[in-house]
Amino acid sequence: MKVATFTQRRFDPAKLQKLNLFETERFFLDVYCLEPGQAQKAHAHAGSDKVYAVLEGAVLAQVGGEEQELRAGQAVLAPAGSEHGIENRSQARAAVLVLMAPAAKKL
Repeated sequence: MKVATFTQRRFDPAKLQKLNLFETERFFLDVYCLEPGQAQKAHAHAGSDKVYAVLEGAVLAQVGGEEQELRAGQAVLAPAGSEHGIENRSQARAAVLVLMAPAAKKL
């Protein structure tokens, strides 16, 4: 049995860091670590839903042409086919739990 903790973090000033907690053929669960100013560029997955849940800090979530600031304890769903991404526009680090199902090839 694999056990993961949501407290895992790895930050890099050069680019957003993705820490994989679990991955199967059907889904993945990652923690994305963003320094201020870092972002995951908008993209879409034709057959996969994605959830962004903020663990610490705040991010601007973009889903289907809409933007919403999310803070720790908040989550948003990016339905399959919708363009989505996140950006840390704050002055503090942010960590986001990311679940996608079914799993699609990561970009």
